[in-house]
Amino acid sequence: MSLSTLSLAAKAESTPVPTAAEFEQCKLNLGEKAVAAGVSQATVASVMADVEHLDRVIELDRRQPEFTTTFADYLNRRVNDARVSKGREMLEQHHDLLNRVTAETGVPAPYLAAFWGLETNYGSYFGKMQVPSALTTLACDARRSRFFTEQLIAALRIIDEGAIPAEQMEGSWAGAMGHVQFMPTVFLKHAVDGDGDGRRDLWNSLPDAMMSAGRFLQSMGWDGDYRWGREVLLPDNFDFSLADGRRLPLSEWRALGITDAFGHPLANEPVNAALIVPSGHEGPAFLAYSNFRVIMGWNRSEFYAIAVGHLADRIAGAGTLQSPPPETQPALSRKQVLELQQTLNDKGYPSGKPDGILGSNTRKAIRAYQKAEGLVADGFPSEQVLGALGVYTGT
Repeated sequence: MSLSTLSLAAKAESTPVPTAAEFEQCKLNLGEKAVAAGVSQATVASVMADVEHLDRVIELDRRQPEFTTTFADYLNRRVNDARVSKGREMLEQHHDLLNRVTAETGVPAPYLAAFWGLETNYGSYFGKMQVPSALTTLACDARRSRFFTEQLIAALRIIDEGAIPAEQMEGSWAGAMGHVQFMPTVFLKHAVDGDGDGRRDLWNSLPDAMMSAGRFLQSMGWDGDYRWGREVLLPDNFDFSLADGRRLPLSEWRALGITDAFGHPLANEPVNAALIVPSGHEGPAFLAYSNFRVIMGWNRSEFYAIAVGHLADRIAGAGTLQSPPPETQPALSRKQVLELQQTLNDKGYPSGKPDGILGSNTRKAIRAYQKAEGLVADGFPSEQVLGALGVYTGT
């Protein structure tokens, strides 16, 4: 690997941690910004007095996974029999509440349960970090100070409005909170009082959490008339370059020979869909509808969006995928992805600034390379592609 690629891998580690004196000054500055943004002086003084620098938060923020997660590993860890069974149990136990949310927001109950299941395993784990301390730690770190300053001020406003006492505001290391893991700014904009007690409590009130989730999805354009998407079967010799994000009417996908997962013709509905092949041409294929993009408004990961949709289907009674993702595909190290991106750039297939993340630009570059070389243009970094580019080493 080149020195330039190694330097990219190390860049995230180079941001210095503030000294104790610098952290105290940063706390004062953040408190002043919060007061200027409308948070009461009393809340700022009380909360910030107890804020501590959390070294563990910086460790987690700096940590980059050594290996990327394959789609098979991601899906199998998140959509399993235990989570499906628990989701069905929650669907029955909270039938009236979830149906009320559906009636008011248009989001079907199985999807609400799926988000809940993926975010906190149905409320069993919210995270143990003190959110004000975690957000202050990140706001005082140069790497993403602006974003986390905004989140901290939002968290202080939540405390100020009486939603939850500061000492009970626990969540993830990055500040996501409650049953559905809202970031503070999302909480302020979309959390609602679902139980009528005058507070928005996403930790202790399931009606507040579920109604807030429904309102958030509704605000992003959830279409209650259609599902998230569906698994499909592709014909032999299919042109996988069509899986490049383009959205075509179902009638056009049908004309190309695509059927549902059981071989039946696609519905003749006026719906546009994008084809997604998260494991390349050797794995399952999905047609994703507009609600898929709504799910990605919650979390910008295609893997996450498929997991939500598939878990919702399973909770509603559907079976497993007809074409499960292959479990033998390699998990690439971040250094290998960096090298892949740099190699593609060097060969004239722009993948953007190397960052070690297999995003849409990298897949587009892989697809262009595959097409030029007469390979299946599925945009997937297979062993064949990596070997031809001199990247994959088998480790």
